[in-house]
Amino acid sequence: MALEGPAERRDEGQQGGMANGNGVAPPPSRMAGRPLGAAAYSDRRLRLNPNTEHKPQDYTDVRGEYAPAVYSALERHLPPSLLEADRDVKLHFMRDILARYWPHGERNKVHRHKEYRQKIVHLYKPLHQELYSMHPSAFFLPTFLEAVRTNTEESIASIMTEPIPGVFSFAMLQPNFCDMLLEEVENFEKWVHAMKFKIMRPNTMNKYGAVLDDFGLEAMLNQFMEEFIAPISKVFYPEVGGGTLDSHHAFVVEYGKDRDVELGFHVDDSEVTLNVCLGKQFSGGELYFRGIRCENHVNSETQHEEMYDYSHVPGRAVLHRGRHRHGARPTSSGLRMNLLLWCRS
Repeated sequence: MALEGPAERRDEGQQGGMANGNGVAPPPSRMAGRPLGAAAYSDRRLRLNPNTEHKPQDYTDVRGEYAPAVYSALERHLPPSLLEADRDVKLHFMRDILARYWPHGERNKVHRHKEYRQKIVHLYKPLHQELYSMHPSAFFLPTFLEAVRTNTEESIASIMTEPIPGVFSFAMLQPNFCDMLLEEVENFEKWVHAMKFKIMRPNTMNKYGAVLDDFGLEAMLNQFMEEFIAPISKVFYPEVGGGTLDSHHAFVVEYGKDRDVELGFHVDDSEVTLNVCLGKQFSGGELYFRGIRCENHVNSETQHEEMYDYSHVPGRAVLHRGRHRHGARPTSSGLRMNLLLWCRS
């Protein structure tokens, strides 16, 4: 079966960022000005899988271009001989590694975007302040909440349908939450236009929509991922880091007249992707899936059993691996807006 076209990789684009591969990092070279202790570990390699029994040191006082959580997460991957070293030694070792995978130009991009985000959060006045902190009973349907809080494989599976292997669909969001989030995004877009700010678009393929983390929703959405997506992905996607999700990229996309019409065949820059339709009235726009491939065979032919078309329903979610090839058919009428969380490990 022929593909709809070559699969692209849908990346964040403007924001820049670090690669999120799951390979083994080569050892860093000793840098000038590094503590002498770091040299003793220069021939070591990172662990492929994190040491879950190790308790990382506290890096909340560390200032710079990396969030403290980055060091805490990376410390679990350090070679055993380095785990008990002084914090400064570990910190320099990790900074050397991070510098290899995050070039200076990318760091500058991220720094500029951080300043942009801080300016917006300082100036923007939210329309629905209640969206900016987690209120589970107001955000999620009771059936979803009960399944996640019970937190067993059976309870989670009870609310799921799995039309093809690795793609799960379930009722998730309250209608009022969907409406409020749509109104908040529209309010933000009007404010950006009035202020003559540049709006950062969600990724390299969507030209309409907004990054929710840019205007103050990052903390709430991080809790959304950790408490309400991670328990599911831990069950269904352990082999791609579903049990160790620790960062996200959250955005809303818009399809319809004078918006994006369709989305080409692609894979996401995520380990696990959550896609929830928010509304409004629309026809068309089905999400089509075409199987999982490695990087070298991403454009290989689709087998019949891998083909599946998913029709969006407001409040209903679809969850899949980021590398599950997919695309969106044209939205033939109306306006369709979806919430997406790219969840990463």
